[in-house]
Amino acid sequence: MFTSLRSRLWLSYALVITAALGVVLITLFIFLIRNPVLYRETTQRLRIVQSQITENPREVIGNTDALQRIAEANDARILIFDSTRTLVFDSHPEQPSLPFPRRNLLNRNSQFATDEQGGVWLHSMARLPNGNALVVAAPRPEVRILNVFTDELLTPILQGGAIALLLSLVLAFLISRSVADPLQRVIAASRTYPAETMLPVPPRGPREVRDLTRAFNSMVLRMDTTQKSQRDFVANVSHELKTPLTSIQGFAQSLLDGTADSPEARKQAAQIIYDEAGRMHRMALDLLDLARLQGGTADLNMSAVDVRGLLQHAVEKFSPQAQKANVTLRLNAPENLPSIFGDGDRLAQVFTNLVDNALKFTPADGHIALSAKTDGVWIEVEVADSGVGVEEEALPRLFDRFYQVDPSRAGGESHGAGLGLAIAHEIVQAHGGKIGVRSLVGHGTTFTIHLPLARK
Repeated sequence: MFTSLRSRLWLSYALVITAALGVVLITLFIFLIRNPVLYRETTQRLRIVQSQITENPREVIGNTDALQRIAEANDARILIFDSTRTLVFDSHPEQPSLPFPRRNLLNRNSQFATDEQGGVWLHSMARLPNGNALVVAAPRPEVRILNVFTDELLTPILQGGAIALLLSLVLAFLISRSVADPLQRVIAASRTYPAETMLPVPPRGPREVRDLTRAFNSMVLRMDTTQKSQRDFVANVSHELKTPLTSIQGFAQSLLDGTADSPEARKQAAQIIYDEAGRMHRMALDLLDLARLQGGTADLNMSAVDVRGLLQHAVEKFSPQAQKANVTLRLNAPENLPSIFGDGDRLAQVFTNLVDNALKFTPADGHIALSAKTDGVWIEVEVADSGVGVEEEALPRLFDRFYQVDPSRAGGESHGAGLGLAIAHEIVQAHGGKIGVRSLVGHGTTFTIHLPLARK
């Protein structure tokens, strides 16, 4: 019982409401004890007697008979003290003597006085024109608190409390439901996940519950994206492995069944098996490298790196290949380009991959330009080609694993497994930099890399 959030919220509200009503009832009880109706009526009567005397001091003060009559007529006790607080008149001397009224900590006359036998009196005091003090007193009336409650207050308190409690419990139920129902929807959605049609849970309820719902929807979206990426990854790996495995199996079969019966045929079969095995090996290494970079476990040998030197090396490495393809390859970077803090081998891998990629998609008589400059915070490196370009809708996916531009745009064949740009993207990010691309079909593609300068 009371194990669900809704029931506990409802119980919490009910306890708070009951406690509040209890505090109100106790406060009322204390007020009645300290200042009940009979006390106020008696005090008012004493002040009336006091005013009768102070309004006609010449006729009453000094006339003991008049003071005695007033005291008997109003069922009060009249006392007069001189300036030394000595009692000079008492309308009821036969009763236990009353002391001169004391003042409390706030320097105010106390409403109560105690006689020599411990009896409690209500009194009212005033100063007379001759300097004496007039005290009008009456025994404190006995108040039966239980009778006051049962006769005057019990019924309305019970009625009002019952109505207030009922309305409060209804309100508490509605509030707890507004909190619990959105959470129940989140729970129900989590139990049905994954589903073919998973709709987002509408955010409702208090702000914290809405934030939780939005976080849940965002988590589901990320999980769906991750699962789709994993499915695509498995499909792409299977597709990339299928072609070399088919070639290896086919030519191995030709060696086994004697179909390749000449030395030239056997050599050709062995060469194809060797090449396809190497292709699979390179793809396995690239996948492992990419997984380490994305998981943050790749080893980076950080040191001061000469970016211009890396770019110069890339140009020198691909110059023979560019000359053979009749493509102009040049470098435009200042000699005093500052160094950065990074892994030189990894950054060289990025520049090499970009230049190699540009050569594959740049036709004869084209050009590839490598440039670098600094703005005081970043070093900006650009690898621009005059190749066939990339369609705008394909640009956001260029850095995805296994994504390849339409092979027909590169002469009708696919180049690589589509992991180079993904690895380059991860390497740049591991250095705290960023990489972007812009392209126009028929006018070439430009890759832009921003790397932070080394801190001095």
